[in-house]
Amino acid sequence: MFVGLSERYPADVLRPHAEAAFADELAALAAQDDRPRPARWKLSPWAVATYLLGGTLPDGTVITPKYVGPRRIVEVAVSTLATDRALLLLGVPGTAKTWVSEHLAAAVSGDSTLLVQGTAGTPEEAIRYGWNYARLLAHGPSRDALVPSPVMRAMAEGRTARVEELTRVPADVQDTLITILSEKTLPIPELGQEVQAVPGFNLIATANDRDRGVNELSSALRRRFNTVVLPLPASVEAEVDIVARRVDQIGRSLDLPAGTDGIDEIRRVVTVFRELRDGITADGRTKVKSPSGTLSTAEAISVVTGGLALAAHFGDGVLRPADVAAGVLGAVVRDPAADRVVWREYLEAVVRERDGWTDFYRACREVSA
Repeated sequence: MFVGLSERYPADVLRPHAEAAFADELAALAAQDDRPRPARWKLSPWAVATYLLGGTLPDGTVITPKYVGPRRIVEVAVSTLATDRALLLLGVPGTAKTWVSEHLAAAVSGDSTLLVQGTAGTPEEAIRYGWNYARLLAHGPSRDALVPSPVMRAMAEGRTARVEELTRVPADVQDTLITILSEKTLPIPELGQEVQAVPGFNLIATANDRDRGVNELSSALRRRFNTVVLPLPASVEAEVDIVARRVDQIGRSLDLPAGTDGIDEIRRVVTVFRELRDGITADGRTKVKSPSGTLSTAEAISVVTGGLALAAHFGDGVLRPADVAAGVLGAVVRDPAADRVVWREYLEAVVRERDGWTDFYRACREVSA
């Protein structure tokens, strides 16, 4: 169960893994979870969904939401992991794919650390296995000389493995997953052996829409996944809630002021990002140009967190327009030429004319000069 985490994960770390940060909630869910659990799952699918979406248990324990979005999306993702198909979380950057992946693995396996980070340089060994070359040279190929990948460990232990940014991985390396996901086996030809997955094993991969055309998944590999698309927040209120929650969590770990004290500035940042992202103002009256960046929820969280740090260390601790203006500018203007024009037009045509936004307009003008 969810015990012994204090021994595995030091208490004094900047960002604890999900299974450590929310150990109390996971333990409370496990104690009251009387529903059927798939083999080696720490919680039932219903309890995993409750952990992700939040709720109140019969004993009054409050489970905080980890994901704010359509319930059905979470239910489909969880039920996929209870089958023999792997899960692909797809969406634009900043839609909480990695966050959801981590929390799913934590709730299902009690361990979110079996992770492969996909990059253009990810080698085949990161997914299959590598070798301890000192032992290999001294004694030849053996199981003692073999270094298992996170995926191999997950197969042998019946846990959930994670592959981040799968479409950034070279195509030939991606395809090493085909046999693993279809046959549930990983051959080790050097030893004439194989590792067969035990019940409980599955894999969560993430990929973003902006990477289409980088390293497209082959049709053979894509068939091994059930794809769940994580959308951007449907409304301003939903996105403000997400940003406020995450900023509060991050702020507590950094001893920053409570993000809820600056809810007006959070709403302002979210509104700016949504309007520039959508190409139209919230009232639908004015069309605006969109910059080259994604202006995701994750970027809004970063901007507000940076603003809180400014307010805490160089202000009075209250989040104000001047604290977020530079962060907004940095998020919007990624292309110094084209994006700066987009930002100035938006600033003069929309922000300048908006009631109650005078301080924000002045702060943005000052940092944009």
